[in-house]
Amino acid sequence: MSSIRPLFIVAGIGSGTGTGASAARLFAQKGYRIALISRGQEPLNKLTKELSQNGGEAAAFPIADYTPNSIRSAFTSIRTHFPSATSPLRVALFNAGHGVWKPFLDITDNDLRNSFDVNVAAAFAFSREVITEFLKLGFEDSSEGGQGGSRKRGTLLFTGATASIRGNATTSAFAAGKHGLRALAQSLAKEFGKQNIHIAHSIIDGVILTERTKGRLDDPNLEGNMDTHLDSASIAKSYLGLVQQDSSAWTWEIDLRPAHEKW
Repeated sequence: MSSIRPLFIVAGIGSGTGTGASAARLFAQKGYRIALISRGQEPLNKLTKELSQNGGEAAAFPIADYTPNSIRSAFTSIRTHFPSATSPLRVALFNAGHGVWKPFLDITDNDLRNSFDVNVAAAFAFSREVITEFLKLGFEDSSEGGQGGSRKRGTLLFTGATASIRGNATTSAFAAGKHGLRALAQSLAKEFGKQNIHIAHSIIDGVILTERTKGRLDDPNLEGNMDTHLDSASIAKSYLGLVQQDSSAWTWEIDLRPAHEKW
């Protein structure tokens, strides 16, 4: 009979070198089973294989797009693969995002629609599925790797951005979507904290060093200077810290940035 181990679901792993992937690695090390939702089949398969080879239990749930129907379909598959009786969902991270950086008059209806589809509509669907599962559960306990006495049903995390709280000259579509995501997180924190569900939003203020961003940053010493950029493994540690908070002192929002800011 399979042992009881908590489940961690993350939506959005990109190339497999950023925040979503780092969070999956860290939570796998902490004994969580891992469900990965993302659009890129190759990074999904690569990360799933890596986690399994390192002793974790992981499964990939590819989706064609970040729409409510795709999110709901992924959760149907996750429930079949990871039954709640042995893999109770305790942590979920919505890490997906869609960026549009254009002058206002160049933004199309499709640009705006894509920003809202990913940053807001998909987040709504993801949150509904996660919270529905949390409400079925009692408090975490040590038998599933919990802290014991935490009085928490589960933790839902959202990855935001500077645009979550501040617009800029070319971020009207992006900031509108990220403001919407932050408003959703704040509303859920108010509503479901009363039912011992922890909701937290993270403002990522700066560039995260990934395979995608390395080529865009004009700094030959970038990788050797950890003070000038955000490291996804460090972000993951902050997320774990949020999960480990007990109900007497919860954080609903954190702001993460590198020590040496240039903005």
